[in-house]
Amino acid sequence: MRPTGDQAPTTGAAGTADTTNAAELHRLLREGPFHLALRTALAVRGLPLHRVQHRLAARGIKLGVTSLSYWQQGARRPRHPESLRAVAALEQILELPGGALLRLLTGPGRAAGPGSGRPAARSYRALISVGAAVEQLLDGMELPADGGLHSVGHHERVGIGPDGELRTRESQQIVRAHRDGVDRYLAVHHGDPGCDTDRVRVAAYENCRTGRIRRHREAGVVVAELLFDARLRRGDTYVFGYGIEDGTGARSTEYVRGFSYAGGQYMLQVRFDEAALPVRCRRFARTGPQAARTGLADLTPSGRHRAVHLVEDGVRRGLLGIAWDWE
Repeated sequence: MRPTGDQAPTTGAAGTADTTNAAELHRLLREGPFHLALRTALAVRGLPLHRVQHRLAARGIKLGVTSLSYWQQGARRPRHPESLRAVAALEQILELPGGALLRLLTGPGRAAGPGSGRPAARSYRALISVGAAVEQLLDGMELPADGGLHSVGHHERVGIGPDGELRTRESQQIVRAHRDGVDRYLAVHHGDPGCDTDRVRVAAYENCRTGRIRRHREAGVVVAELLFDARLRRGDTYVFGYGIEDGTGARSTEYVRGFSYAGGQYMLQVRFDEAALPVRCRRFARTGPQAARTGLADLTPSGRHRAVHLVEDGVRRGLLGIAWDWE
């Protein structure tokens, strides 16, 4: 009969493997990075994540298995006081020297280094005027800071209603994972002034389903989690589609898409209702929400389809959009 408890004795080849892991853990606790040290410590102690979660709960610390998983993948780093308290408790649970893991959070391995496969990204605050509201909505969702994805191709269609309001937007995207374990995407919608976020609807069309939806009424922002039908590995591509119905805001004068990463193709088409046709349309780019428009080019709506579009084969980090004048 095998002994009960979290660990059982091992012999032979398994014992050699344990010795190797212990030596690797000693090195990682000295050199980092944090996520590899945590992952190896979990392996050496033989503790599954759900059991670690229970032991943390016994110490009065609430932490989801998802957060623990992201920490050991390197997709998210503990930074809030409660998270750092959990790390200190993990050192005890995993029988590590005091401060061994906490030290790695301020030492080597803090940022993704060269060759990590993760492109440089821009924050929401650097991209859009309501970036602070978006980050506030994301704060409690236990999601990786960068999402783990960058765009390979994105086709987006926007519909403008008879009163000039942004009525619908539909997206089909091709993304590539730059780390293992990615299984979701965050869609951000910023309505025009007067947007009623409670009436904004999000629909999953292809290869995904809707998860959590967060709304910031004052900023007119909706953040929707789109859950994939598969868990991606680093380098995998994925195709999915979704749509957003709004129609609650004031007369719209532009549609803008923010890009955290460079690269990939983007196509934007704006279609106008026959009762609300603009007198002029232009494409533009911006480096940030307060920056001047650059790359201006006139666009002429097609006849019976009443639509204009832009195609960018290799997007740059920043903003790209179409603006129009009503008179």
